[in-house]
Amino acid sequence: MKNEIEAMIMDITTTTAEAEDYTGEDGLLYCGKCHTPKEAYFAEGKTCFGRDRHPTDCDCQRAAREKQQAAESRQKHLEEVEDLKRRGFTDPAMRNWTFEHDNGRNPQTETARFYVESWETMQAENIGYLFWGGVGTGKSYLAACIANALMEKEVAVRMTNFATILNDLSASFEGRNEYISRLCSYPLLILDDFGMERGTEYGLEQVYSVIDSRYRSGKPLIATTNLTLEELQHP
Repeated sequence: MKNEIEAMIMDITTTTAEAEDYTGEDGLLYCGKCHTPKEAYFAEGKTCFGRDRHPTDCDCQRAAREKQQAAESRQKHLEEVEDLKRRGFTDPAMRNWTFEHDNGRNPQTETARFYVESWETMQAENIGYLFWGGVGTGKSYLAACIANALMEKEVAVRMTNFATILNDLSASFEGRNEYISRLCSYPLLILDDFGMERGTEYGLEQVYSVIDSRYRSGKPLIATTNLTLEELQHP
């Protein structure tokens, strides 16, 4: 067992030389490509199993390692964003509703961009948005732009509508309170086509439950609606 441990330590403290590597004037092994040390001395008077030096990355090894780490980090980020978008949108088409694909005609685009840029403040101060206007004015698109941009920052967002919520509540095996609690757990909740469910008493009751729960959670809400402010204030 002792010999095995010693062999492991020797392996750790020994640098593997490539054919083009060479020994410098300081006695250390140098990389034949970048001509920087692949070894470093221990502090004066210090040794490890009789060795006075240990392996270290030369410049090209360091660059290769950093490149690999960056690639792994990028892949992890892409997988995280993909998972957020898969769980965050009820309509997969909305994944492509981004600022990059925007035609620039909507005057409120900068307002939407500002929300993303100021997300930390919006979240801390529980600030939401209400986009209202007629059909085809780009309300849902702007809301989805905000969602996509925040997801790219690895912020969990849920964008849904009350038609989906009502269907989920009727089909879900979990309780109503548990479903609404899960819905309100997202840092940002976006309710699209708010007000379309006003035709039934049950729909209105669920609207109140979700809005009230979201308010009590202290987390921001964005809503889009075809209704006017007058209709919202006097349903």
